[in-house]
Amino acid sequence: MADIPGALDKPEPRPTPETQPFWDGCAAGELRIQRCRDCSRHFFYPRPDCPHCGGSDTEWVRSDGTATLYSYVISHRPAPGFAADVPYVIAVVQLPEGVRMMSNVVGVPADPERLPLDMPLRVVFEKRGDVTIPLFEPAAA
Repeated sequence: MADIPGALDKPEPRPTPETQPFWDGCAAGELRIQRCRDCSRHFFYPRPDCPHCGGSDTEWVRSDGTATLYSYVISHRPAPGFAADVPYVIAVVQLPEGVRMMSNVVGVPADPERLPLDMPLRVVFEKRGDVTIPLFEPAAA
């Protein structure tokens, strides 16, 4: 973005004690989600208690890095820092463990003809300041 006059850098998340294991995993090239030891269900976004059973005995586990495209929107109006990326894909992806997360789909044109729902995806990571962000690209890429 430095080559675009007046462009802001892309925002970077601020890890909290609850989210730090997720961001540490991303920095290590791993997509981590939480699993409840009481009911064995996975969940995302990071939180101290299981949203399914209310249990507090949770652990961080590594997802295999695959997903499918659940839903998306193509943004033609950039958020601050994203002007060079327009148009870009904001997506909800579903991991094999059943959890959904919001991310961007990269490595494919922002064209509905190229973004079929249920398209197989794989995680890729982008360093953004001190934080590494999970993004997704077509698995066939």
